[in-house]
Amino acid sequence: MTTRRGLFVAPFDVLADPRVVGDLAAAAEEAGWDGFFVWDHLQYGERVAAVADPWTCCAAIALRTERLVLGPMVTPLARRRPQVLARQAASLAVLSGGRFVLGLGLGDDWVGEFSAFGDEPDPKRRGRMLDEGLEVLTGLLAGERVDHDGEHYVARDVRFRPAPSVPIWLAGRFGNRAPVRRAARHDGFFVIGLDGPDDLDAVTSGLAEHDPPPGFEVVVDLRPEQDVAPWLDRGASWVLTRIGPYDLDLDEARRVIDAGP
Repeated sequence: MTTRRGLFVAPFDVLADPRVVGDLAAAAEEAGWDGFFVWDHLQYGERVAAVADPWTCCAAIALRTERLVLGPMVTPLARRRPQVLARQAASLAVLSGGRFVLGLGLGDDWVGEFSAFGDEPDPKRRGRMLDEGLEVLTGLLAGERVDHDGEHYVARDVRFRPAPSVPIWLAGRFGNRAPVRRAARHDGFFVIGLDGPDDLDAVTSGLAEHDPPPGFEVVVDLRPEQDVAPWLDRGASWVLTRIGPYDLDLDEARRVIDAGP
Protein backbone atom coordinates (compact mmCIF):
# COMPACT_ATOMS: atom_id res chain seq x y z
CA MET A 1 0.00 0.00 0.00
CA THR A 2 1.33 3.42 -0.93
CA THR A 3 1.06 5.90 1.92
CA ARG A 4 -0.31 9.30 0.95
CA ARG A 5 1.07 12.44 2.56
CA GLY A 6 -0.97 15.38 3.75
CA LEU A 7 -0.88 18.48 5.94
CA PHE A 8 -2.82 18.90 9.18
CA VAL A 9 -3.07 22.66 9.65
CA ALA A 10 -4.41 24.65 12.60
CA PRO A 11 -6.00 27.85 11.17
CA PHE A 12 -4.92 29.86 14.20
CA ASP A 13 -3.30 33.26 14.75
CA VAL A 14 -1.20 34.13 11.66
CA LEU A 15 -3.03 31.37 9.78
CA ALA A 16 -6.49 32.51 10.94
CA ASP A 17 -7.31 33.92 7.52
CA PRO A 18 -8.97 31.78 4.82
CA ARG A 19 -7.04 33.69 2.16
CA VAL A 20 -3.74 32.70 3.75
CA VAL A 21 -4.93 29.10 4.09
CA GLY A 22 -5.89 29.12 0.42
CA ASP A 23 -2.43 30.42 -0.51
CA LEU A 24 -0.78 27.68 1.55
CA ALA A 25 -2.98 25.01 -0.03
CA ALA A 26 -2.04 26.17 -3.52
CA ALA A 27 1.63 26.01 -2.52
CA ALA A 28 1.09 22.53 -1.03
CA GLU A 29 -0.39 21.23 -4.26
CA GLU A 30 2.53 22.67 -6.20
CA ALA A 31 4.97 21.01 -3.78
CA GLY A 32 3.41 17.58 -4.27
CA TRP A 33 1.36 17.04 -1.10
CA ASP A 34 -1.73 14.83 -1.44
CA GLY A 35 -4.04 16.40 1.14
CA PHE A 36 -4.69 19.53 3.19
CA PHE A 37 -6.83 19.22 6.32
CA VAL A 38 -7.77 21.96 8.81
CA TRP A 39 -8.54 21.77 12.50
CA ASP A 40 -12.08 22.61 13.64
CA HIS A 41 -12.09 24.62 16.88
CA LEU A 42 -13.92 27.59 18.33
CA GLN A 43 -11.18 28.39 20.83
CA TYR A 44 -7.93 26.76 21.88
CA GLY A 45 -6.82 28.17 25.21
CA GLU A 46 -4.87 31.26 26.19
CA ARG A 47 -1.95 30.63 23.82
CA VAL A 48 -4.19 30.96 20.74
CA ALA A 49 -5.78 34.37 20.09
CA ALA A 50 -7.36 34.14 16.64
CA VAL A 51 -9.21 31.19 15.04
CA ALA A 52 -10.60 30.87 11.50
CA ASP A 53 -13.72 28.94 10.53
CA PRO A 54 -12.59 25.63 8.98
CA TRP A 55 -15.51 25.42 6.57
CA THR A 56 -14.68 28.78 5.03
CA CYS A 57 -11.06 27.62 4.85
CA CYS A 58 -12.17 24.42 3.08
CA ALA A 59 -14.01 26.48 0.49
CA ALA A 60 -10.85 28.54 -0.09
CA ILE A 61 -8.78 25.37 -0.44
CA ALA A 62 -11.27 23.87 -2.88
CA LEU A 63 -11.17 26.96 -5.08
CA ARG A 64 -7.37 27.33 -5.02
CA THR A 65 -6.51 23.68 -5.81
CA GLU A 66 -7.39 20.97 -8.31
CA ARG A 67 -5.93 17.77 -6.86
CA LEU A 68 -5.62 18.00 -3.08
CA VAL A 69 -7.94 16.01 -0.84
CA LEU A 70 -9.34 18.37 1.81
CA GLY A 71 -11.63 18.59 4.79
CA PRO A 72 -12.07 19.45 8.47
CA MET A 73 -10.09 17.19 10.76
CA VAL A 74 -12.16 16.87 12.82
CA THR A 75 -15.60 18.37 13.34
CA PRO A 76 -17.36 17.52 16.63
CA LEU A 77 -20.79 16.46 15.44
CA ALA A 78 -22.34 17.09 18.88
CA ARG A 79 -22.08 20.86 18.43
CA ARG A 80 -23.52 20.82 14.89
CA ARG A 81 -26.94 20.01 13.55
CA PRO A 82 -26.54 16.98 11.26
CA GLN A 83 -28.90 18.36 8.60
CA VAL A 84 -26.92 21.62 8.34
CA LEU A 85 -23.67 19.67 8.31
CA ALA A 86 -25.00 17.48 5.49
CA ARG A 87 -25.77 20.55 3.38
CA GLN A 88 -22.32 22.02 4.02
CA ALA A 89 -20.53 18.76 3.27
CA ALA A 90 -22.47 18.13 0.07
CA SER A 91 -21.79 21.65 -1.17
CA LEU A 92 -18.06 21.34 -0.48
CA ALA A 93 -17.99 17.97 -2.23
CA VAL A 94 -19.51 19.62 -5.30
CA LEU A 95 -17.28 22.70 -5.05
CA SER A 96 -14.13 20.55 -4.80
CA GLY A 97 -15.09 18.15 -7.57
CA GLY A 98 -15.32 15.18 -5.21
CA ARG A 99 -12.17 15.83 -3.15
CA PHE A 100 -13.88 16.60 0.17
CA VAL A 101 -13.56 14.30 3.21
CA LEU A 102 -15.69 14.83 6.32
CA GLY A 103 -13.71 14.20 9.50
CA LEU A 104 -15.88 13.72 12.59
CA GLY A 105 -15.32 13.02 16.26
CA LEU A 106 -16.39 13.66 19.84
CA GLY A 107 -14.44 16.85 20.34
CA ASP A 108 -12.95 17.83 23.70
CA ASP A 109 -14.04 20.30 26.37
CA TRP A 110 -10.58 20.90 27.86
CA VAL A 111 -10.79 24.65 27.04
CA GLY A 112 -14.55 24.92 27.39
CA GLU A 113 -15.40 24.64 23.70
CA PHE A 114 -18.68 22.97 24.68
CA SER A 115 -19.46 24.11 28.22
CA ALA A 116 -18.67 27.78 27.56
CA PHE A 117 -21.45 27.88 24.96
CA GLY A 118 -24.02 25.71 26.72
CA ASP A 119 -23.23 22.68 24.56
CA GLU A 120 -22.94 19.14 25.89
CA PRO A 121 -19.83 18.81 28.12
CA ASP A 122 -20.14 15.10 28.92
CA PRO A 123 -18.10 12.95 26.49
CA LYS A 124 -20.28 9.86 26.93
CA ARG A 125 -23.37 11.81 26.02
CA ARG A 126 -21.50 13.38 23.07
CA GLY A 127 -20.65 9.85 21.96
CA ARG A 128 -24.33 8.95 21.86
CA MET A 129 -25.05 12.17 19.99
CA LEU A 130 -22.29 11.33 17.50
CA ASP A 131 -23.72 7.88 16.79
CA GLU A 132 -27.28 9.14 16.38
CA GLY A 133 -26.15 12.16 14.36
CA LEU A 134 -24.18 9.89 12.02
CA GLU A 135 -27.35 7.92 11.32
CA VAL A 136 -29.18 11.08 10.22
CA LEU A 137 -26.17 12.58 8.43
CA THR A 138 -25.27 9.53 6.37
CA GLY A 139 -28.88 9.03 5.29
CA LEU A 140 -29.13 12.62 4.12
CA LEU A 141 -25.76 12.54 2.34
CA ALA A 142 -26.80 9.35 0.55
CA GLY A 143 -29.89 11.07 -0.82
CA GLU A 144 -32.13 8.62 1.03
CA ARG A 145 -35.48 9.50 2.52
CA VAL A 146 -34.83 9.96 6.23
CA ASP A 147 -37.49 9.62 8.91
CA HIS A 148 -35.85 9.82 12.32
CA ASP A 149 -37.19 10.79 15.73
CA GLY A 150 -34.48 10.13 18.30
CA GLU A 151 -33.21 11.25 21.65
CA HIS A 152 -31.14 14.08 20.22
CA TYR A 153 -32.19 14.65 16.59
CA VAL A 154 -35.32 14.75 14.46
CA ALA A 155 -35.60 14.49 10.67
CA ARG A 156 -39.16 13.89 9.54
CA ASP A 157 -39.59 12.39 6.08
CA VAL A 158 -36.88 14.46 4.36
CA ARG A 159 -34.59 13.86 1.42
CA PHE A 160 -31.60 15.95 0.37
CA ARG A 161 -30.13 16.70 -3.06
CA PRO A 162 -27.45 16.89 -4.32
CA ALA A 163 -26.08 13.65 -2.89
CA PRO A 164 -22.40 13.51 -3.91
CA SER A 165 -20.02 10.96 -2.44
CA VAL A 166 -18.60 12.21 0.88
CA PRO A 167 -16.15 9.89 2.66
CA ILE A 168 -16.41 10.03 6.46
CA TRP A 169 -13.36 9.55 8.66
CA LEU A 170 -13.90 9.13 12.40
CA ALA A 171 -11.29 10.24 14.91
CA GLY A 172 -10.40 8.53 18.17
CA ARG A 173 -7.63 8.21 20.70
CA PHE A 174 -5.39 5.17 20.49
CA GLY A 175 -6.44 2.43 22.90
CA ASN A 176 -10.13 3.32 23.05
CA ARG A 177 -12.32 0.62 21.54
CA ALA A 178 -15.51 2.56 20.79
CA PRO A 179 -13.89 4.85 18.15
CA VAL A 180 -12.50 1.79 16.35
CA ARG A 181 -15.94 0.17 16.13
CA ARG A 182 -17.51 3.46 15.03
CA ALA A 183 -14.87 4.21 12.41
CA ALA A 184 -15.04 0.71 10.89
CA ARG A 185 -18.65 1.38 9.87
CA HIS A 186 -17.52 4.31 7.72
CA ASP A 187 -14.55 5.20 5.51
CA GLY A 188 -11.55 5.92 7.69
CA PHE A 189 -10.00 6.18 11.15
CA PHE A 190 -7.88 9.17 12.21
CA VAL A 191 -5.87 7.77 15.12
CA ILE A 192 -4.81 10.25 17.80
CA GLY A 193 -2.12 9.63 20.41
CA LEU A 194 0.05 6.91 18.92
CA ASP A 195 3.37 6.52 20.72
CA GLY A 196 5.18 5.03 17.73
CA PRO A 197 4.75 3.22 14.42
CA ASP A 198 4.54 -0.18 16.16
CA ASP A 199 1.16 0.94 17.55
CA LEU A 200 -0.20 0.77 14.02
CA ASP A 201 -0.16 -3.03 14.25
CA ALA A 202 -2.66 -2.86 17.11
CA VAL A 203 -4.79 -0.36 15.19
CA THR A 204 -5.01 -2.43 12.03
CA SER A 205 -5.66 -5.68 13.91
CA GLY A 206 -8.38 -4.00 15.97
CA LEU A 207 -10.03 -2.63 12.85
CA ALA A 208 -9.89 -6.04 11.15
CA GLU A 209 -12.13 -7.44 13.89
CA HIS A 210 -14.89 -5.11 12.69
CA ASP A 211 -14.52 -5.76 8.94
CA PRO A 212 -14.11 -2.21 7.59
CA PRO A 213 -15.15 -1.60 3.96
CA PRO A 214 -12.74 -1.85 1.00
CA GLY A 215 -10.58 1.23 0.61
CA PHE A 216 -10.76 2.04 4.32
CA GLU A 217 -8.24 4.73 5.32
CA VAL A 218 -6.01 4.72 8.42
CA VAL A 219 -4.72 8.22 9.15
CA VAL A 220 -2.00 9.41 11.53
CA ASP A 221 -0.31 12.77 12.08
CA LEU A 222 3.27 13.65 12.99
CA ARG A 223 5.10 16.78 14.02
CA PRO A 224 7.29 18.35 11.30
CA GLU A 225 10.50 17.30 13.05
CA GLN A 226 9.48 13.63 13.30
CA ASP A 227 11.02 11.15 10.89
CA VAL A 228 8.33 9.96 8.51
CA ALA A 229 10.21 6.91 7.21
CA PRO A 230 9.38 4.50 10.08
CA TRP A 231 5.67 5.24 9.64
CA LEU A 232 5.47 4.53 5.94
CA ASP A 233 4.14 1.17 4.73
CA ARG A 234 3.12 0.19 8.26
CA GLY A 235 -0.64 0.08 7.72
CA ALA A 236 -1.39 3.81 7.57
CA SER A 237 -2.77 4.97 4.23
CA TRP A 238 -2.27 8.64 5.19
CA VAL A 239 0.54 10.24 7.19
CA LEU A 240 -0.12 13.92 7.90
CA THR A 241 2.39 16.57 8.94
CA ARG A 242 1.03 18.79 11.69
CA ILE A 243 1.36 22.58 11.48
CA GLY A 244 0.33 24.14 14.79
CA PRO A 245 -1.26 24.75 17.14
CA TYR A 246 1.02 27.12 19.04
CA ASP A 247 3.43 29.93 18.15
CA LEU A 248 2.66 29.67 14.47
CA ASP A 249 5.03 31.40 12.09
CA LEU A 250 3.93 31.96 8.52
CA ASP A 251 7.43 31.71 7.07
CA GLU A 252 8.05 28.44 8.89
CA ALA A 253 4.71 27.05 7.70
CA ARG A 254 5.67 27.94 4.14
CA ARG A 255 9.06 26.31 4.58
CA VAL A 256 7.49 23.02 5.74
CA ILE A 257 4.98 23.09 2.91
CA ASP A 258 7.43 24.08 0.18
CA ALA A 259 9.78 21.28 1.22
CA GLY A 260 7.16 18.81 0.03
CA PRO A 261 6.25 15.41 1.43
